[in-house]
Amino acid sequence: MNEQVKNLLQNSIWDVATCADNRPNVVPVGFKEVLDDGRLAFANVFLETTMKNIQANGGRVAISVYDAKTFEGYQIQGTAEYITEGKPVDDFKAMADSLFHGAVTAKGAVLVTPEKVIVTTPGADNKKVL
Repeated sequence: MNEQVKNLLQNSIWDVATCADNRPNVVPVGFKEVLDDGRLAFANVFLETTMKNIQANGGRVAISVYDAKTFEGYQIQGTAEYITEGKPVDDFKAMADSLFHGAVTAKGAVLVTPEKVIVTTPGADNKKVL
């Protein structure tokens, strides 16, 4: 994953898509980060359907990220695993506490190992795999 993709991931909301039983599901996530090892992490705060789909479909997820002003965008496809302790979880719990003042918390974190990055920016590179 190149620096341009990482920069957009760090500075934009992600739309996370999952599917199970032929029923697609997509949700925006704001508690997210690009980890030093290249994996992507996002918090499980309100992700009941997403978590069920990840469990049912072998962890398959897609993340869409884009800049609404420039139309630069990417789809990241990968495999997710779920954790309930460790640094990403602690970070997300602190974010949730700061924003929601204890009303809700991060239950855990979904770690995504990227397998394919696809350009979604309109133009000549659209659908190009990076």
